[in-house]
Formats: sequence, structure tokens, C-alpha cells
Amino acid sequence: MKKIVFASAIAISMIACKETPQAKEFKTAYIDTMKLMEDYKEAKDLQEKFNTKGEVKGRELEVEARKLKAEMDAFQQNAMAKGQAWAQQKGAELQQRQQQLQYAQQAIGQQLQMEGGKERDSIVKQVREFIKTYGKEKGYDYIYGTGDAATVLYAKDAYDITKEVTKLLNDKYEAKAKPEEKKEEVKK
Repeated sequence: MKKIVFASAIAISMIACKETPQAKEFKTAYIDTMKLMEDYKEAKDLQEKFNTKGEVKGRELEVEARKLKAEMDAFQQNAMAKGQAWAQQKGAELQQRQQQLQYAQQAIGQQLQMEGGKERDSIVKQVREFIKTYGKEKGYDYIYGTGDAATVLYAKDAYDITKEVTKLLNDKYEAKAKPEEKKEEVKK
């Protein structure tokens, strides 16, 4: 009896082993998100756009700052000659203008940061959606991100698909930009 139970147990375990699904090999890769955003043309164009906007706004404020500095220099030269009452009034006025100029600089910086943040968030969302679609099309089980918010501590270089994804994103961006450029040329 013991032999029959033992033989049955061995037979059942052999059948169970055959029916157990084999461990699946996962297709994985990673993307260096910092490198991707550095090389992605739309992100570069956005950065350049806000750098240019910042420079233009900065130049406008620089003109005001030069005027204020010239008035402050003239104030120092005239303070003794025009008297203490005039010096106090003019000094308070110049100090108020200086504060207004500082507030304007801060406001412009905040405005550019907010606008740029919204557009960067939009680009990040587009990139994530692209990577999700790319991963599905290519049959990946996992695509990890490295960079600022590193989720991978180690990966073989063979799993790095950053260049491939960057190239595809840039191709897609350029294809989207070309019809817009043609529309602008027609308007001219």
C-alpha cells in the first residue's frame, strides 16, 4: 500500500511539474531620461525659446536699471547742493523705483518659470506616452528610466534604448514641425 501511495505521489508531482508554466523571459530596457531630454529637439527648442524670452525681458529691465543708476549717480552729485529735504525726498523716490525694478525682475522670472514649467510638463507627458506606445509595439515588459529620478541602479548597456527612442521622438517632432514651417512660408 505504501508503495502505491508513493508511486502515485511521484506520478502526480511529475505531471504537475510538466503543467507548471516555465518562467517567462522578460524583455527589458532602460532610457537615460536626462540624456533623452538633453538630445530631444523639442525640449531643446523649448529651452531656447524661454532663454530668448528671458533675454528680451532682461534687456527691457536692463534699460530701466541703467536709467535708475544714472539718476542715482546724479542724485549723489546733487544731494549736497540741493539740500537735505530734497535729498531725502529724492532718495526715497529712487529707493522705491529700485524696489519696483526688483519686483518686476522677480515677476518676470516667475512668469517665465510658470510658462516654461507648463510646457515642459506637456513635453514630459508626450514623451511618457510615446515610450508607453513604443514599449507595447516593441514587446517590452519593462522600460526603466535613469537620470534625476533613477529607478535603475544597474543595467547592462545592451538594454539602453535611449538613442533609439530619442531618434524616433526627434523624427516625429521634425515631421510635425515641417508642415508648420510650410504654413509660415506661405503666409510670407
